[in-house]
Amino acid sequence: MTNADLLNTLATSYGFGLHYRSANGQLTQPPQSSLIYLLRALGLSLSEDPTAEELQFHIDARHQHRATSPLPPCVVATEGDEQRFTVHVHDGHPARVWITLEDGGQREAYQDDNWTPPATVDGVTWGEATFHVPGDLPLGWHTLHLESDDLDADCTLIVVPAALRTNQEYVDTPAYGVMAQLYSVRSERSWGIGDFADLAALSEVVAAEGADYLLINPVHAAEPVPPVEDSPYLPSSRRFVNPIYIAVESVPEWSGLDPETRDDIAQLAAPLKATNRSPEPIERNPIYSAKLAALHELYFRAEEDPQRRDAFDAYIAAEGEGLRDFGLWCARLASTDRSPTHSQQASEEDTDDLARFYMWLQFVADEQRRAAQERATAAGMRIGIVTDLAVGVHPGGADAATLRDVLVPDASVGAPPDQFTQTGQDWSQPPWNPHALAAAGYAPWRDLLRTVLRHSGGVRVDHILGMFRLFWIPRTGRPADGAYMNYDHEAMLGVLALEAERAGAVVVGEDMGTFEPWVQDVLRDKGLLGTSVVWFESAPPDNSPLPQNQYRHLALSSVGTHDLPPTAGYLRGAHNELRVELDLVADSLEELNASDAAWHAAVLDTAREAGALEGDTDEDRVVGLTRFIAGTPSALTCTNLVDMVGDTRIQNQPGTNAQQYPNWRIPLCDASGTPVLIEELADLPLFRRVARASQRPAG
Repeated sequence: MTNADLLNTLATSYGFGLHYRSANGQLTQPPQSSLIYLLRALGLSLSEDPTAEELQFHIDARHQHRATSPLPPCVVATEGDEQRFTVHVHDGHPARVWITLEDGGQREAYQDDNWTPPATVDGVTWGEATFHVPGDLPLGWHTLHLESDDLDADCTLIVVPAALRTNQEYVDTPAYGVMAQLYSVRSERSWGIGDFADLAALSEVVAAEGADYLLINPVHAAEPVPPVEDSPYLPSSRRFVNPIYIAVESVPEWSGLDPETRDDIAQLAAPLKATNRSPEPIERNPIYSAKLAALHELYFRAEEDPQRRDAFDAYIAAEGEGLRDFGLWCARLASTDRSPTHSQQASEEDTDDLARFYMWLQFVADEQRRAAQERATAAGMRIGIVTDLAVGVHPGGADAATLRDVLVPDASVGAPPDQFTQTGQDWSQPPWNPHALAAAGYAPWRDLLRTVLRHSGGVRVDHILGMFRLFWIPRTGRPADGAYMNYDHEAMLGVLALEAERAGAVVVGEDMGTFEPWVQDVLRDKGLLGTSVVWFESAPPDNSPLPQNQYRHLALSSVGTHDLPPTAGYLRGAHNELRVELDLVADSLEELNASDAAWHAAVLDTAREAGALEGDTDEDRVVGLTRFIAGTPSALTCTNLVDMVGDTRIQNQPGTNAQQYPNWRIPLCDASGTPVLIEELADLPLFRRVARASQRPAG
């Protein structure tokens, strides 16, 4: 074998794909230098230009590891199936395998025929045996045990649903909802940014218009002190919540503040509240700094209340080591900060006290999330709040530190070049290490999901294709040089379905992008909703716009996404103007607009033919496309709040940074650029008109 063949063999043994089909249909191979770099990122002691002997050594070591592992890293079984797995014991020795159930009960595993010859490694001969679990095991997190004469081992056994049942209700009786960027939606009482009290209020407003859910951006934790990352899709932690969304006046301790302290906080908040009427980009740093100062005062009051302190301690105990690690990470970072909010504080408190403050912020955020979900369902929503789960985390954030054993810091997740972002995308996020994650029994993935799903009626999983494979880029390398890493999608999706089933939550997977056709079949068979956007849906054989009645049933369908301008802006070519201005594309503005115009016209004609579109103004088009989507057979449809107020500004331009464009900072405004507050929504004629168009047909 050549060195290239050996490298390919080694790479595939660790899960790397040797080629992928790009957006233009061409078969693309990652450079060998990338495979070497990424294998080293996984911990292999390869040189930069490995010899044949070096590569063969690592191939043999991989085989030997598998042949001498008593149990698999983890076993994932689908309910009703007799999942088989292999065990290894010293040759000639007996093997007994049994199961401890989640509730403490015990069951036996049963042995099957296996005629694999023994293998000798380092002078020890190992035999292989095959077992299977009973097909009637309950859903849940169990433990497999192996006992032999001279060894004992155990691993996690996860029994997952064959298909998620919570989504089926909406296939039978479809629903519509509204999507909003929470930070952008403000009220008269906001501190310059939308918060959890605004979330509750907004859910009530849209519920009054018949919406069954409110889909929001990720509310994952950012940095513990300013400056903070603007993108909700590049969080410090996906498990924990960003305290910037805490509504200060809604914290129970607020009512117990003395008048002088209240006045001090009111003066702190006044200039921030004044920006609620400004169309200028939201400035998170001063907002977060002010909120931290106010929340610290409330924290001191909470610690003096025995009942509140007991509730907080119970929360810490329930969240376990993950919360403590997160609080400690926040405290260590905050204690080295030199901002006015924390420099004095850090010198007065030791790290443990500061860690407790950051854990308390999570406790308060959890209370306010629960209140928002309760108000949403009390207002008549069948689902309530649907949160968003980002693909990954900031490379310098809390998860990157506390979960470093199951992440790959020297790799970065992204996307290969496509027609929308011709240079590809590097999201800078360290990916899951699939081998370490399996060895951990998928517990980090489970714990993350449990926190995200708590107090949520559903979750949208950004780039759910990452459950199948992720595009790994050598850190600081080019997206064009990346390679796909394959994941155990049965395990990743199975755990997602299990935790969603237990939470009674719907699951929507964003399944757009570069993927193999069978991926959507897997999502369908597992009962997970995909995502359909009108501009990206076409029908064979001529790739014309997809007719209304051919949209997927198991999908959330919409006119737009957060990565596109509001519909009125998209039809005007706002994204093309910005991409040309920032030199993100090779084509001229005229070429881009001409190309888009033909497709836009075809989509609008399809909506007219379906009887959904009448008139030709911007508002008519928005209303018509909304009505077209509402008439599809999709289980869920979603209307963008920016379309309901006539906004045109781009919320996020993929492939750009903060120096190029104020991504994730654009406040909700109408067509004239005037900010729109929550209290004003119900009185807007366009809001009511689009809401009527969003209603799902009866029966």
